[in-house]
Amino acid sequence: MSTLPDGYRLAPVPESRGGELEEVDELAFAMTTAPETRALLPLPFEWDRARAVERPDGRLAAVHASYQFTLPTPGGSVACSGLTWVCVRPDERRRGLLSAMIADHFERSLARGEVVSALTASEPAIYGRFGYGCAAQNLRLTLPRRAALRDVPGSADITVRIDTLDRERHEELVARLHRAAGAGRPGWITRDSDKLRMRPVVDPPAWRDGGEPMRIATVHDASGEARGYALLRRKDVWADAGPRYTVALRESVAVDAAATHRLWTFLLDLDLTSEITSGQLAPDDALLQLLLDVRATTPRVSDNMWVRLLDVPAALSQRRYATPIDVVLDVTDALLPSNARRWRLTTGDAVDGSYPAQVTPTDDEADLTLDVRELGAAYLGGRSLAALTAAGLVVERTPSAANAAATAFGWPVAPVCSWVF
Repeated sequence: MSTLPDGYRLAPVPESRGGELEEVDELAFAMTTAPETRALLPLPFEWDRARAVERPDGRLAAVHASYQFTLPTPGGSVACSGLTWVCVRPDERRRGLLSAMIADHFERSLARGEVVSALTASEPAIYGRFGYGCAAQNLRLTLPRRAALRDVPGSADITVRIDTLDRERHEELVARLHRAAGAGRPGWITRDSDKLRMRPVVDPPAWRDGGEPMRIATVHDASGEARGYALLRRKDVWADAGPRYTVALRESVAVDAAATHRLWTFLLDLDLTSEITSGQLAPDDALLQLLLDVRATTPRVSDNMWVRLLDVPAALSQRRYATPIDVVLDVTDALLPSNARRWRLTTGDAVDGSYPAQVTPTDDEADLTLDVRELGAAYLGGRSLAALTAAGLVVERTPSAANAAATAFGWPVAPVCSWVF
């Protein structure tokens, strides 16, 4: 980590300096937030987790904040510090400010007992050098109207309602269904604070880009219980041949196959529309299994969540493993020396079909040598240690150790976070 320039210092950012923090953010991201938008959307983090680098004249040169998250892991969960709002003024770049803030973030996160950090990156090339590994990918699909789906029993018994999104009426429903739909999926961070719960259900006019107000489509079983929702916006487009409206989804979830089928059947046949673009889907989302013609869609795969293990033994012991394993990992970590040593990961007896593990320091010979970045990439079960070995990013010291570790670290459900934080 580099040191700060003379006269610069790390400092907390109280709420009274929120306007200064926003100024740095707007300079860094070349954007302006309209006052009416800010009135609807207060800054989403808690102020005791906002930090900055202060210049000698007292002005803010760089800022960052974090969320207190519980990160679902394969078969478990872990206390996680969600890094967010990271930005440096354009005229303060290349001076070590980001490195100093990351070091500060690591130290404060560990002091709070948060043994993992996670983020969604605006620029994915930045965070690998700080030990973050891309642990999940997401898929966005553009689908033509009337894309055909396979039949699902029970779908015809589910009803659909569409309404204009309203925070008072829909905030609790969205939060409840989002949590239920993601149960058991690694990486599926829920929005638990009041500030985060409100963000998906507000619709500032500045976000509409000429489209309609945000609508919510909900699907309901025979008793009237909601089983899924989609947040959508249509935009009118007219061509010589007639209407070619587009539909953009902010988010869609459903708690079972029948609800998924009914929701997408409705979305794929809205009048006047020609195509629909999904929100962030997991690579194994049920929609992909239901489509009769995946070739008719336009997929876009992107990095989703980046994970950094701050306390290697604590993080590795707070997830389950798909198969039994006894492996020695020789971990390098240039930024947190306490992680940089050999660790023996040994699973115990199966619990509910998966295996808990103990992680202890050892002087035994290593089976695999890898950086904490690759360990973070494999942490949620979505990236293969065998693939990382084939790419030359993990070194296999014991024959077949990479395949065995890849199988144990893998998980039947692909990780994803459905929203950007």
